[in-house]
Amino acid sequence: MTRKALLLAGIVPLALCLAPGAAALGAQDLQDRAVEPPPPSETPLPDDPNQIQFSADLAEYDSSGDVVTVTGDVRLFRDGNRLRADKVVWNRKTGQVIAEGDIAVTNPEGDTAYGDRIELTDSLRDGMIDNMLVVLEQGGRIAAERGTRDDGGVIRVDRAAYTPCAVVDSGNCPKEPSWKITAVRVVYDPAKQRIRYTGARVSLFGIASLPLPVFSHSVGTDNASGLLAPEIRYDSVNGFEVALPYYFDLGASKGLTVTPHIFTGALPMVQAEYRQLLERGAFRITGYGTYSRRSDDFVSPTPDVSSENAFRGYIDAAGRFQFDPNWSASGSVRLASDRTFLRRYDISSDDRLRNNVRVERIDRDSYFSINGWFVQTLRPTENQGLQPVALPEIDYRLRFGQNLIPGGRFELQANSLAISRGQGQDTQRAFTSLRYDLRKLTSWGQEVTLTAYGRGDLYNTQDTLATTVASYRGLEGFRARAIGALALDLKWPLIGEAFGGTQRVTPRFQIVAAPKLENFDVPNEDARSVDLEDSNLFALNRFPGYDRFEDSTRFTFGLDYALYLPGLSVEANVGQSYRLTSRPAILPDGTGLDGRLSDIVGRTVVRYRDFVAFTHRYRLDKDNLAIRRNEIDATVGSRETFVTLGYLRLNRNISFALEDLQDREEARVGARVQISRFWSAFGSAVIDLTDKEEDPTSLADGFEPIRHRLGVEYEDDCIRLGLTWRRDYQSTGDARRGSSYLFTLALKNLGR
Repeated sequence: MTRKALLLAGIVPLALCLAPGAAALGAQDLQDRAVEPPPPSETPLPDDPNQIQFSADLAEYDSSGDVVTVTGDVRLFRDGNRLRADKVVWNRKTGQVIAEGDIAVTNPEGDTAYGDRIELTDSLRDGMIDNMLVVLEQGGRIAAERGTRDDGGVIRVDRAAYTPCAVVDSGNCPKEPSWKITAVRVVYDPAKQRIRYTGARVSLFGIASLPLPVFSHSVGTDNASGLLAPEIRYDSVNGFEVALPYYFDLGASKGLTVTPHIFTGALPMVQAEYRQLLERGAFRITGYGTYSRRSDDFVSPTPDVSSENAFRGYIDAAGRFQFDPNWSASGSVRLASDRTFLRRYDISSDDRLRNNVRVERIDRDSYFSINGWFVQTLRPTENQGLQPVALPEIDYRLRFGQNLIPGGRFELQANSLAISRGQGQDTQRAFTSLRYDLRKLTSWGQEVTLTAYGRGDLYNTQDTLATTVASYRGLEGFRARAIGALALDLKWPLIGEAFGGTQRVTPRFQIVAAPKLENFDVPNEDARSVDLEDSNLFALNRFPGYDRFEDSTRFTFGLDYALYLPGLSVEANVGQSYRLTSRPAILPDGTGLDGRLSDIVGRTVVRYRDFVAFTHRYRLDKDNLAIRRNEIDATVGSRETFVTLGYLRLNRNISFALEDLQDREEARVGARVQISRFWSAFGSAVIDLTDKEEDPTSLADGFEPIRHRLGVEYEDDCIRLGLTWRRDYQSTGDARRGSSYLFTLALKNLGR
């Protein structure tokens, strides 16, 4: 029976070669067949992989024709492969083996091939299958009128179709797949792990049909070169745009994607992205390049302002490398050829590009870093020569002494920074600080933290007159400064049951004492955007950086509240501080900290299951309770249908000269609505509500749209189709206001 078993087993390899080999084909009839896949054998298989186990209702042998015929629920099992058929005939003279009638073949991976007739020659290396359907374990399916395999293993399928999409609806009724590929001929070369289509078309929902005269893709598990999903866009500046990415497979851990962008209203642009994974890290580099008219210093909707034709482009690169468990290096580079390139081609709306390189060492008790920073401004009114270059910034921190007193800890910090400007002030700074924190719990449950802090600074400053804001300059040349502070922080959490849940009320009190400092003798490079809020109310220094330190003695008091109910949580805090000294503060008027008594700040956070998330931050004027800061962020809805709301108003009455503290008012809204199971609509808008009340120099009327977006999208298990309308209301040089339309089409699971 061994020779006969081998010949019969040849049916299995052919069918299964057609199955995984044609893993990206399709079906003329993609619906399930009536026959059930063959179940696993109920008895152990032979140890010899060249033998098969089979069963049938009837076996006949024609001695005159030397023909063996088995009929009636024929089942073959060999080396993990299973076959079911109504009839199998082996002609020993011609070497021909034929299986007929409701054939189903399953391989060890779970892929199942169906057919009406499978024919093999005695070489077992070539043959054909009629009315083929292959259902892959991963979900894709293929079918064809006929499939053949030649002696070299190349498989050719005629009049075939492929889809990875569902062919039945939620009620298990037959339906047209979301998309499928049909082709006159499909050729699969197992040596190249690639499928090629001839005369192919992509059909969407059984209606739209896109021609693909010549088309191929990989069916292996590795990456492969080829075209990616196209992108179609229209805007009022560049006209119609078609972007067609092509991926170049350069190896198992690296690849290059080149995307030509073709416009009807501008010269073409090329985009390239290179990614590579190394043994100790990874990096990527993205670049854009084109040749067009440049007008980057004009704020005008007029297209014929003074400009020049030149190369324009942008580079965006980032990488990180881990040399050992402690040492690492990272960097990011973002540079544009001019100030309007990113906005004109809708690459980014950022108005400043930050570049950074960093080396770090981190262990359990210490941190060391060397940083370098460079900023490119894209704002038309800013001078690039005034932008700082911070190189190097060196920072070292060490924690020690945890075992000297239980609950206590020392932290040593050493920091240096050098800032240079092409046309502005240069500053060098170095300091060393030592901080000690001791945390204790009393027998009544109070949490007491004692803090002692000391620091010594050394500054060197040049060209101070180049800084327009006098309070930011400092004095020319070398200056030294000593800082010291003592603090006591007391919290008393009171926890109990309330309203069917748990309630926590935590009164909080803090004392900070620091001697008077000559803060204005040194420059202010990193502590300009100071503003009293809930996050820094109890901070040792309420300035955001190192160049300013809040002196004098102050008392800070507040209350934290939390309520936790089933599905609902409410968290809130409110507080205020009081300075003992009456001398003028170093903080500008309007920051909430300029008087002896500070403004009132607080925050409220409400969450209801996964349906509502609401956050409100505020600052109230201490004299008349006017709202100086009002910030709301809210999300209401499920993952499918939701609305997000945002509102911010800064009404601090600060001098317009302090650019880092200018007042603003802005509203944001976004929403997504699930119309049906697969259809959804979405939109978002940003509106500038700033007027003369917030900004005396503003010419706006208090309702100035910045941009909005509206769209509709269809997405199911194997296709995403969408149309988005976006409008920009601001013009800067050749990045002019107007509408743009984006059409997206992504075929999921292609090649699965």
